Amino acid sequence: MAQTLDDDARRLAELGYKQELSRTWSGFSNFAISFSIISILAGCFTTFGQAWNNGGPIAISWGWPLISIFILIIGLCMSELVSAYPTAGGIYWWAAKMGKPIHGWFTGWFNLIGLIAVTASVDYGCATFMNITLDRFFGFEVSLGNTFILFAVILALHALINIYSHRLISILQNVSVWWHVFGAAVVVLILIFGPDKHQSMSFVFTETINNSGFSDSSFWFYVLPLGFLLTQYTITGFDACAHVSEETQGASTAAARGLWQSIFYSAIGGWIVLLAFLFAATNVDEINNQAGFVGAIFDTAVPGNMANVIFAVSTIGQFFCGMSCVTSMSRMTYAFSRDGAIPGWRLWSKVDANRTPVNAIIFGCVVALILTLPALYKAPNGAPLAFYAVVSVAVIGLYIAFAIPIYLRLRMGDRFEPGPWTLGPKYKVLGWIALIEIIVVSIYFIMPLIPAAVPFSEGFDWTAVNYAPIVVGVMVIGVGLWWALSARKWFTGPRRTVDEPDETTETAVS
Repeated sequence: MAQTLDDDARRLAELGYKQELSRTWSGFSNFAISFSIISILAGCFTTFGQAWNNGGPIAISWGWPLISIFILIIGLCMSELVSAYPTAGGIYWWAAKMGKPIHGWFTGWFNLIGLIAVTASVDYGCATFMNITLDRFFGFEVSLGNTFILFAVILALHALINIYSHRLISILQNVSVWWHVFGAAVVVLILIFGPDKHQSMSFVFTETINNSGFSDSSFWFYVLPLGFLLTQYTITGFDACAHVSEETQGASTAAARGLWQSIFYSAIGGWIVLLAFLFAATNVDEINNQAGFVGAIFDTAVPGNMANVIFAVSTIGQFFCGMSCVTSMSRMTYAFSRDGAIPGWRLWSKVDANRTPVNAIIFGCVVALILTLPALYKAPNGAPLAFYAVVSVAVIGLYIAFAIPIYLRLRMGDRFEPGPWTLGPKYKVLGWIALIEIIVVSIYFIMPLIPAAVPFSEGFDWTAVNYAPIVVGVMVIGVGLWWALSARKWFTGPRRTVDEPDETTETAVS
């Protein structure tokens, strides 16, 4: 029996797609997936050492809120776009709609590789903390090999959860929010009441540290900005609100609101957690000896059982985060394949009887595993440089993908037709601030992270190389050549899968 399209399915049909994914997510669930992917229990823990070694406390106490403001501006620009175009393709679709097929082509590929890299980095960070936690409770030796095995297992578990538990995923996203809220509160309380003493305000807000190996003369314009990777990486992946918009009820407003709010609340919560770390960081020498590893703070500041609780809370939070990353990544893979952009697109754009893109989930997880293989090799200074390289790939890929539709929105000016959530005339100044920040970030995060990674320098070591520019460079050249030699002849951007909607069109909403 025919039924009237609801507003969400009607809007999706206007954008050219029939309702294939199950629209069962609430607005809170939409917010929850981005909040979970940002995950202050993941990035604040796994990339703390990057900020500690490159700037020290000021890179965290001042750098976090400063960079968070710029990221929030990027998020506000994207909220306006998802309100106008609530599709699973998200950023790629926006670029193709507001520009030409070439804009959609490059945006889609940058977004896809960024999402795969985020999935890889989060799950590898989770494996690192899980290895440490298992060692503390069961004596499971901490090693690169064991960590990589756990990484593969976690990826497989996240794939299986996403494949067989579609309805459960939205519930778990909601659980994840409260785990992050109460888990972070537990960590902060332990670090407030557990230590015998704390650092001074002066240390937290004025102390500088340079463990990078680069000279102090380059501290302010090179070393310190490298420390900002902590914030820029942690608060990313918020485009997930767009990627699950076809599964969200009231998407034109719920996805827009969920996107900027996930950034705002994560920025506040993350700063509180990081300040707790810094005030508890009383044994600076030991933290330096462990290359800025955040676990050194816990082990030197609180009794062992409390440190174990912190590791366990963070590990579980990171597991939730990785689960959400796979969801977001698979929806982007599905949407980009739906429009014929990925080789084997017919396979990756299929959905099963439960309307889940199973093949897209498997595809993304396998590529994430391959991308992280260099993590099996130990860096010369002991720091997880391969992990930081994957992090850099994620940041560069995602933020360049964000930049293209923001630029196209600026170019459209008054020709842009906003959705119910709009920036109004403020889009101009906010859009240009967002673009400049993304350009600066992308330049810094392809640079060498330590002196041994500088080509042709004395002591150069391939295992120290930041391979982010290699991955990004190969991607740009490969995708560019592919476009010039082939794709420009057949890739036309989003393909309609439904005729223009009318009052009697049957919907697949459930």
